[in-house]
Amino acid sequence: MTRVAAVDCGTNSIRLLVADLDPATGELTELDRRMRIVRLGQGVDRTGRLAQEALERTFAACREYAEVIRELKAERTRFVATSASRDAENRAEFVRGIVEILGVEPEVISGDQEAEFSFTGATKELVGRDDLDRPYLVVDIGGGSTEFVVGDDHVRAARSVDIGCVRMTERHLAADGVVADPPSSGGLDAMRADIDAALDLAEEKVPLREAHTLVGLAGSVTTVAAIALGLPEYDSAAIHHARISLERVQEISDMLLASTHEQRATIPVMHPGRVDVIAAGALVLRRVMERAGAQEVVVSEHDILDGIAWSVA
Repeated sequence: MTRVAAVDCGTNSIRLLVADLDPATGELTELDRRMRIVRLGQGVDRTGRLAQEALERTFAACREYAEVIRELKAERTRFVATSASRDAENRAEFVRGIVEILGVEPEVISGDQEAEFSFTGATKELVGRDDLDRPYLVVDIGGGSTEFVVGDDHVRAARSVDIGCVRMTERHLAADGVVADPPSSGGLDAMRADIDAALDLAEEKVPLREAHTLVGLAGSVTTVAAIALGLPEYDSAAIHHARISLERVQEISDMLLASTHEQRATIPVMHPGRVDVIAAGALVLRRVMERAGAQEVVVSEHDILDGIAWSVA
């Protein structure tokens, strides 16, 4: 067994996994898994820079994580940064802060690398299941980007496109930093067109319609699943590997897009940091399922974070 720490720093959230891994058996024993909404990508699509307050939120979460990593005595740590820090002019300031706090340099990975980690994390447990046919289409809906990966035992094709829930919200549903409640019809039409254009790009490289099983990852997907399951509170065990129909995703997407901030905030499973971006995330999931011809999505709580951990081992 090797004890590792993996940190996934995305556009909307930063997450930590500390686990014991056995590469010989494929066994992962989770010791600590946690997430903080820090919105590192706040305004990046508009300004091209990481906002100072977003950096401070991220560094505060990293100080918490550093303490956990020390307490659990992880032998190796890998810190992966994704969409927001790829786009930012001032990413050197971000890198310096992470090195000072955690003692490791964040790796600003490409979209293709991000996709491969997501695929490994999401499918390692699925191989060999008789009820889920291959190839898999793994879709990771992040804050700044969405990754598409098709594969069976290994990745066959992957692409990252810029249709994350934060980016879509800021680009189409907000004015001067304030999200419209509910969105205007013009904003919704523009967002749908933007998503569909990005799906056209994804399909140039990834055969979305050839996959037999759609696997959905990250907070937008797991939150939609929790709503679909009618959970009184967020329950990872109930959500992991739940199968949610296209019809149910369409219903939930319509409901979220028609609701106000206050209405979305009262949903029991809704994390406060997702209230203003979940409608965009649900729409991305819906359009992906419709494009791929998927009648259901298999929801996974294991994703890029688990893939990062396996890459360390």
